[in-house]
Amino acid sequence: MISAEKILFTVVQKALQELYTLKSDNITFQKTRKEFEGDLTLVTFPFIKETKKSPEQVGQAIGEYLKQNEKQVSDFNVVKGFLNITLSNEFWLNYFNSIKDSESIGFKVPESSGRTVMLEYASPNTNKPLHLGHIRNLLLGYSVSNILKANGHKVIKVSIVNDRGIHICKSMLAWKKWGNGETPQSSGMKGDHLVGKYYVIFDKEYKKEVEELVGAGKKKEDAEKISLLMMECQDMLLKWEAGDKATVDLWKMMNSWVYEGFAVTYKTVGVDFDKTYYESNTYLLGKELIKEGLEKNVFYKKENGSVAIDLSAEGLDEKIVLRSDGTSVYITQDIGTAIERFKEFPDLKQMIYTVGNEQDYHFKVLFKILEKLGYSWAKECYHLSYGMVELPEGKMKSREGTVVDADDLLKEMFDTAEATTKELGKVDEFSETELKDLYYLIGSGALKYFMLKVDPKKKMLFDPKESIDFNGHTGPFIQYTHARIKSVLRKADFDYTKSIEAASFEPAEKEILRWIYDFESVIEESGKSLSPSLVANYVYELTKSYNRFYHELPIMKEENKEVKMLRLQLSKACGQTISNAMNLLGIKVPEKM
Repeated sequence: MISAEKILFTVVQKALQELYTLKSDNITFQKTRKEFEGDLTLVTFPFIKETKKSPEQVGQAIGEYLKQNEKQVSDFNVVKGFLNITLSNEFWLNYFNSIKDSESIGFKVPESSGRTVMLEYASPNTNKPLHLGHIRNLLLGYSVSNILKANGHKVIKVSIVNDRGIHICKSMLAWKKWGNGETPQSSGMKGDHLVGKYYVIFDKEYKKEVEELVGAGKKKEDAEKISLLMMECQDMLLKWEAGDKATVDLWKMMNSWVYEGFAVTYKTVGVDFDKTYYESNTYLLGKELIKEGLEKNVFYKKENGSVAIDLSAEGLDEKIVLRSDGTSVYITQDIGTAIERFKEFPDLKQMIYTVGNEQDYHFKVLFKILEKLGYSWAKECYHLSYGMVELPEGKMKSREGTVVDADDLLKEMFDTAEATTKELGKVDEFSETELKDLYYLIGSGALKYFMLKVDPKKKMLFDPKESIDFNGHTGPFIQYTHARIKSVLRKADFDYTKSIEAASFEPAEKEILRWIYDFESVIEESGKSLSPSLVANYVYELTKSYNRFYHELPIMKEENKEVKMLRLQLSKACGQTISNAMNLLGIKVPEKM
């Protein structure tokens, strides 16, 4: 079905031509604000200069033209420079019949944009488990990939694992010294937790050694340099870089434990990747490009032999891209990896990095360097920056005592979902297996929705208990409404898939229909802004509308069969839209709760 905006665009163009001999493509519509009567609003200010009329006069004239010449328009009103247009009952009935049986409400697929986008999310280190910050990263990246696909883009989801460096050697050395051959199997610990345990042990022993040296009269900074543990660690890194078999074998074994642990967490969270990159394979990338950049005078050599770029003209600082000893820095690797990715995927149009806002400056520098190196696609690289997540003080501190462990958080969510559901007495009709699945659905849905309803750029406070409120601005509230709709549909005693020939929509019915109609534009806007919060807040408003409708109007007890059929069909379309919207957020909705 052709959208109201497309229909009205053409008619408004004709109106401007006939009323004012004005040709214009600057015609935009927005959803009419709640406090005014209408469905769509046309802003008339762009036309006042050429027409030499006031915004109100232009609005009135176009409104009268639309009412006389377009059957899809039933009424209008003008508020200052805004023309509020009410669409006809016929338009809403046609729209309703076009979507009532559709499973792809809101989606433009199978249309393709012809655009391939690579989305990087999850950049964990292999020296410790995933934590709360990774959870926001994972949920944001995965949801954005769903939203981009819904906009017709081909999406390649990738992760890069920081699996080398001094921090990895700290865990390895501690295990070698104090591990006594402990494995995930022998300890019963998840592999990533076990490796994280030895990272903590190293830190504890290192601090103890530094304190002893300081106690013996050394300055702290000197003590840190001459620490035997740290020197052993640096020696281990050199051996790894030289390919020493024993060191590489230990590294492979401990990393494999971590990957097994990560895989379990990713599965529990419900995210996946099309390809995983490893820093051990990419850390040397970029060094050759620095040489090329030197020849092109993009970079320059400093007196100490290091290589740098001066970005002060762009409002940035000088940036070292190669150390004086010839070793690369993080940005060297990132330059090389970006170039390799665009070579590997020739149809790639855009590269999106999902990384916390503490790296804002790093990505400004990276993209500017790529641009100066002559890569036209550099302008299509984008940093999807997000704020940090905090918990109410004292809640769920991890075993390390510093950050909140992702697995601990997930368990807390499932336990809270179980306690809340039992408290509400909603467990009698379920088997044990069904209950376990339900607690997972509610717990993960609560976590994901609470994380994603906040604009990515904002810092957020996550409260697990608040997130599982069945009546608040939460995932479980939306899930419960979907289950309520499914319950209504199960009771339907006739074929409610037939077309409605005539109907006059009640205000509560039309409100739901208007929200469903808006879904496609919400997906589009969410794809442009890379913000799942638009979808999350949209589906909450739709859910609230359905609950108002449910309480105000009878459905199964409605005596008029045509009206009953319409309300069942509207319930079905609303349930499908809720399911589609939540799916974009990576959240499953239950058939019953």
